[in-house]
Amino acid sequence: QVQLVESGGGSVQAGESLSVSCKASGIIFSIGVMGWYRQALGKQRELVATITGSGSTEYADAVKGRFTISRDNGKNTVYLQMNSLKPEDTAVYYCNADSLVTSKYRYRDVWGQGTLVTVSS
Repeated sequence: QVQLVESGGGSVQAGESLSVSCKASGIIFSIGVMGWYRQALGKQRELVATITGSGSTEYADAVKGRFTISRDNGKNTVYLQMNSLKPEDTAVYYCNADSLVTSKYRYRDVWGQGTLVTVSS
């Protein structure tokens, strides 16, 4: 069984920084595109950033220049460094892998349990 486990959320003041990480557990051969999504209270889940296995990245306009996504393929881990945080960044942040290959299965669209990031003004 595989799963994505996020860590590192918390509460900060506006303008501060915070990083979150997500590790895929289990015996994994490869992981496709990994990404971070967020869902604020009462809103739909939205894309924050994605990164391919070769390191190509994409960002939502709202976070460009402030957030940086990275991954360590050897550790099956993806990171999100968040700088200059704003109150509107407050949300539950979810990690996603579009595919995750083990010796037995190819899992599609795997999600973590989410980690709460709260930014106060």
